[in-house]
Amino acid sequence: MLTPVAYGLAILLDLLIIFIGLRFFLVPDAAAAAFGVPVRSHGFIGLRFFPVPDAAAFGVPARSDGDTGAYLTVKGLRDITSGVIGLAVLGFAGAHPAGWAMLAVALTPFGDTAIVLRNGGPKAVAFGIHFATAVVVLISAALLLAA
Repeated sequence: MLTPVAYGLAILLDLLIIFIGLRFFLVPDAAAAAFGVPVRSHGFIGLRFFPVPDAAAFGVPARSDGDTGAYLTVKGLRDITSGVIGLAVLGFAGAHPAGWAMLAVALTPFGDTAIVLRNGGPKAVAFGIHFATAVVVLISAALLLAA
């Protein structure tokens, strides 16, 4: 009885994070604003949450004029990859392994909550979107592990 709900919620969450990743490619400034910490990408695609020393270590130079384009691209690609991995684990390994994967994935929205709060973003976004997402991901993990 829980199996269709467990699979449905997991698939929905995986497709949602793929959609969010695609937004970071297509409309990076709007996607960053929806994330809770708006940036200006100056026409590129990327993320501003990495400190400058990490930028150079990542291989994409950070510019002091606020160009965050490359990091919005990184954010988008990682979101898409997370969704594809989730779908692959669910499709090829089944509910139980996907449940453990979802449990691990819950760290991401909890971390996103902290990122938004640390960077002065709206508490409503931090808790209403990111923290709430973490709770839904944990519910999904529990349903998958019980299926």
